[in-house]
Amino acid sequence: MFNRFLALLVLVLFFPLFLFTALIIFFEDGFPVFFKQKRVGRNYSFFQIYKFRSMRNNTPNVATHLLENPSQYVLKIGNIIRKLSLDELPNLINVLKGDMVFVGPRPALYNQDDLMELRIKAGVVHLKPGITGWAQINGRDEISLEAKVALEKEYLERKSIGFDLKIGILTLTKVLKTHGVKH
Repeated sequence: MFNRFLALLVLVLFFPLFLFTALIIFFEDGFPVFFKQKRVGRNYSFFQIYKFRSMRNNTPNVATHLLENPSQYVLKIGNIIRKLSLDELPNLINVLKGDMVFVGPRPALYNQDDLMELRIKAGVVHLKPGITGWAQINGRDEISLEAKVALEKEYLERKSIGFDLKIGILTLTKVLKTHGVKH
């Protein structure tokens, strides 16, 4: 319940930024401004994640690192949106719906079987996915799947309100420095 209340509060406070980002995307590449994608939730359930679209309408629906030349698909504003993690703002809608929380492992793509196999073995699959997480602030796109899942398992073992607050604060500092973002 706390996550939903906080998501609503953040949405209200950041509504001007939310609207501004949507308008920039619309003027560069039209509708839709949101990107919806099937993701893996808690206990290997599925949900639609909402993000601001940072890539062109004709981009194949695969993980960015699997594209042969990802830069050809990125909107002019897309790099800024991603580096500042503004593309994640609509994740707040997923928190309001109860699909996600603020802190937890990032939701895997529906077809990331390699990642999900590791998460099942580590017991991480039982966590609700988050907007940010321990693996996000410790490498984000720069670490291997094995290292990511090891950090997620560490989060599972250390999970507490204090640890979540620490991760939240560290996330804000990482976002402001745009640290660990490859695509």
